[in-house]
Amino acid sequence: MWFRTESGRQIKGNTITNLRKLAKPPEAIMIVLDMALILMKRRIDPIRIDYNLDEPFYVPSKTEILRLLNFSGLLSTLLTIHKIQSYHAINKEVIPIKDKVQKAENSLRKASRKLARAERELERTEIGLAKCQHDFDAAMQTKQTYQSDYDALLKRRDDANTLISGLTGEKIRWNEQNKVFEQSIEKLIGNTIIVTAFLSYCGPFNQDFRQRMINEWQKQIQQRTIPFSDNFDIIEQLNDEATIGEWNLQGLPNDDLSIQNGIIATSNYRYPLLIDPQLQGKSWIKNMERDNDILITTFNSKMFRQQLEDSISLGRPLLIEDVDEELDPILDHILEKHYVKIGLTLRVKVGDREVDVNHTFRLYITTKLANPTYSPEICARVSVIDFTVTQRGLEDQLLSLVIANERAELERERVTLARETTKNKRMLKELEENLLIKLTSIEGSVLDDPSLVEVLNANKRIATEVKEKVSIAEDTKMKISTAREEYRPVAVRGSIIYFLMSEIALVNHMYQISLQQFLGLFHDSMIKSHKIAATQKRIQNINDYLTYRTWFYTTRGLYEDDRLMFTLLMALRIDLRRGKIRYDEFEVLIKGGASLDLNTCPPKLFRWLNDSSWLNLLELSRLKEFHDVIDRLQKNERAFKDWFDKESSDFSSLPETYENLNVFHRFLFARCISPDRTISEARHYIQDSLGIKYSEIPVLSLELIWEESDCKTSLLGLLSSGADPTSNIQALAKKKNIDLFIVSMGQGQEILARRYLQQTITLGGWLLLQNAHLGLDYLEEFYETLIATDTFDPSFRVWLTTETHSEFPIQILQSSIKFTNEPPQGVRAGLKRTYGLINQDKLEYIETIYWRPLLYATSFLHSIVQERRKFGPLGWNIPYEFNQTDWEASVQYIQNHLDDMNPKLNISWKALRYMISEIQYGGRITDDRDRRLMITYAKKWFNDLLFSSDFKFYDGYSIPKVKRLDEYIDYIDKFSLIDPPQIFGLHANADITYSTNRAKSMLEKIVYIQPKEASSNISGGETRDKIVHNLANDMLIKLPKNFIQHEVREKLQNMGILNPMVIFLRQEIHRIDRIIRIVRNSLNDLQLAIDGIIILNDSLRQILDSIYDGRVPIDWTRYSWESSTLGFWFSELLDRYTQYNNWLNYGTY
Repeated sequence: MWFRTESGRQIKGNTITNLRKLAKPPEAIMIVLDMALILMKRRIDPIRIDYNLDEPFYVPSKTEILRLLNFSGLLSTLLTIHKIQSYHAINKEVIPIKDKVQKAENSLRKASRKLARAERELERTEIGLAKCQHDFDAAMQTKQTYQSDYDALLKRRDDANTLISGLTGEKIRWNEQNKVFEQSIEKLIGNTIIVTAFLSYCGPFNQDFRQRMINEWQKQIQQRTIPFSDNFDIIEQLNDEATIGEWNLQGLPNDDLSIQNGIIATSNYRYPLLIDPQLQGKSWIKNMERDNDILITTFNSKMFRQQLEDSISLGRPLLIEDVDEELDPILDHILEKHYVKIGLTLRVKVGDREVDVNHTFRLYITTKLANPTYSPEICARVSVIDFTVTQRGLEDQLLSLVIANERAELERERVTLARETTKNKRMLKELEENLLIKLTSIEGSVLDDPSLVEVLNANKRIATEVKEKVSIAEDTKMKISTAREEYRPVAVRGSIIYFLMSEIALVNHMYQISLQQFLGLFHDSMIKSHKIAATQKRIQNINDYLTYRTWFYTTRGLYEDDRLMFTLLMALRIDLRRGKIRYDEFEVLIKGGASLDLNTCPPKLFRWLNDSSWLNLLELSRLKEFHDVIDRLQKNERAFKDWFDKESSDFSSLPETYENLNVFHRFLFARCISPDRTISEARHYIQDSLGIKYSEIPVLSLELIWEESDCKTSLLGLLSSGADPTSNIQALAKKKNIDLFIVSMGQGQEILARRYLQQTITLGGWLLLQNAHLGLDYLEEFYETLIATDTFDPSFRVWLTTETHSEFPIQILQSSIKFTNEPPQGVRAGLKRTYGLINQDKLEYIETIYWRPLLYATSFLHSIVQERRKFGPLGWNIPYEFNQTDWEASVQYIQNHLDDMNPKLNISWKALRYMISEIQYGGRITDDRDRRLMITYAKKWFNDLLFSSDFKFYDGYSIPKVKRLDEYIDYIDKFSLIDPPQIFGLHANADITYSTNRAKSMLEKIVYIQPKEASSNISGGETRDKIVHNLANDMLIKLPKNFIQHEVREKLQNMGILNPMVIFLRQEIHRIDRIIRIVRNSLNDLQLAIDGIIILNDSLRQILDSIYDGRVPIDWTRYSWESSTLGFWFSELLDRYTQYNNWLNYGTY
């Protein structure tokens, strides 16, 4: 085996041979060979084996190595043996290890076999485990699926419970609302018809007429079996509480009419045109569109067209304010919405240009005219809306002002509460809408949308909070409302007075007043009235001050004939609201028996009663307090006749029941039975109702008016015969040391007026435009200049004088302080006015006993000659314009005469009488008899007896023996308000005619200005139109047939056609026949108009108003005769027809 090694193969055969030849081989060779034998496991000589292989390996020396090299292969053998020896040495250590390894390997193999068996077992187990794991995973997945389904079901259950819980509160309401919706769907057509008709047609009408139209539409729809809602409410149909609340905060009154107006203005397809005399609508629009950057302009603005184009193209709201009855044609295409679509852009023609239309553009138009007449073309292009403030709406507005002044914290709380309530209601509405949108937008089950529950929970939480706030707000609102209502009497009084001040403009166009002026007076009354802690007393103080302040402010701007009428109507309106008088009593007072037909009434009982008084008594008997007046009149004729014939209206001579009548019922009774006593009893009633201070108009003070004014408030004097205030204005300017520039308006004076206006605005001073009615074209420019100017000299003021003119700019009338300079009615008022113009220095001008008596006598004469004009031809044959300058000239002459008179000589009475009666006053007199009367006055009162102690003008009218001015005023105050005719030198009967005519004129004016929709039949509660319809029907039944003309000609021919009386009869028959035809046609048309078959034009409206008021329509009197009442006129028509018919047919007349 060793020889098979690399070392053994290197030993060649000859090497072995050579070694055999050696007898004693070298020691090294022997050792090598021994080692080889040992390796070969051969037997060697033990003797020779003297070395120990366990000892370190033999290492031959260099010499021995050389010897070994001589034997081929021995060295390598030696080396191999050496390696083997090394191997052996190592193996001695390795073998045990190998044994251990072998044992370990054996153990390992056994273990491996066990492991293999275990692994096989494990594999089988793992396979089983994997199967079990798979089964487990499948089971767990199934479980997880079931758990997920379970959890999902639990969540759905919870969500469902949450939804049920959250929607349970809405269930009842939604179920009810669902029923309402179902009914609404069924009634949608009818409701839509009414709503669209309302938006299209109801704008120009008041609340009463709108409701009547809606009722009529409902009736027509019902007849056609079209379903509509039973409790139809136009506001509920078109708006919601949140929006209405926002409108209220923006200044829209909270009454139904104003809310309806807001709906029409915002919901109509056509642009709105607001009839807005009180500027309520304009104020609301400005507030509503403030955040939208609204533009405000007028047709007169130089920038109007540019502003219009900018608004259309930029989508800004545009308000055109203060238009008249015509609109600028530049608006035609815009109002008619003649838009041209180019691509996605709309364009409209504005003049000669086309402008892009922004879809957010909105147009509003307003007018201050209270009763404008717009053409059908304008009405078709715009939505005309009557925004005239209602009494209830004004009450609420005034109540807020009162509370803001008296209980500011309460008003702030109310406003804050209103804002929060509106916000909360809007939030509730939005939450509900969002929830409904969410519910309706879900695809599949509502439980599949997880956000729904979140929305519902959030909504529920917020809704709960909001509802709590709303509930708290409602409770707080009730408390605030209760506290506010305590002050409502002030608002009620203010509302009554404002509407009366507005209605008085129907008597005269110049009496216009704006709501802003009234609000200024209202605020002034709260500030200046006496303050006291007791609420009720404080309210009384405000009402008293407000009533007198507004009465004084208004009456000084009224002509003298209208002042008593206004004062009486104020007392009546206040007492009507207080409940002290009833409306049926009020109607009897102002109308009497004007609507009764004498021919159909019971015959007159006594000849001393005239027909008018008899009809009045019949009407009076319908009142419960006077139900037996006719019977009492029959039983106590003597007592009633004695009272009737007396000059005074002393009720003590009447039977006991009527002796104890209250002041108003005495007034009512006297008006009916003795019309000439109406004025005197009206004064008594005014004193009883309002107070004695209302019985006499205070003396006009231009200085006081000037102090009330400001630079933008004109002072407007209304001219009348002999009442030009120019001299008074000049005197005041001189007293105040202010420059006065006077321009008498007329053709070509605008340039001068314009220059003076700019000069006084800049440098100060007063500008007086005389006869402003002659420069109406300039007044528009004048007003615009005042409005546009921001900086004035503090002393700047504008005075205007004008006659009544129907086209005088309403803007100036409503923004100016008006006054009249007419002499007041009554000697007492005239003397007070005269002595109000002088001072103590004037009384002490001359130290002589003659001066003060002469001054008083001249003043008394001045009042007499002026007051005598009220009697008409009985006073002066020709009405003369006696004025203050006549008195001033007379007084100046007396001063000069006394200055020049020799103290030792007497007064030259002849010269003095001549100067007064024929120069100063007589210079105006043209009638000889009037001149003679004036001379008689002078002879009677200007003589030596004037200074005697027993001198008197008339019983109770003498010259006071006093020296101070206040003593003269006190003496004059003791005079009676009602002057006896004898003081003027007239018979007592002269006052009957004057008083009767004045009472008739006053009551006719009161009837004329009454709101036509406010009245109803006092017995049956019928509407005004129904009453007139029935009256027209009765008149048509009684109206005779027209004459047949060919029969008339034949009968007249037989009577002698050329006979003067026959000619007269022919003419009268022709006239009466034409009148009957006119009356019949008018009444037939009126009935058709009331029934809605034809249009109620202005002529028919005037006839309707006249018949309701018991007056003869103007269209009838134009072709007939004058009469005091409609009843008398119609009776006379029948009587004339009967007379002419009898004359024609029977020859008797």
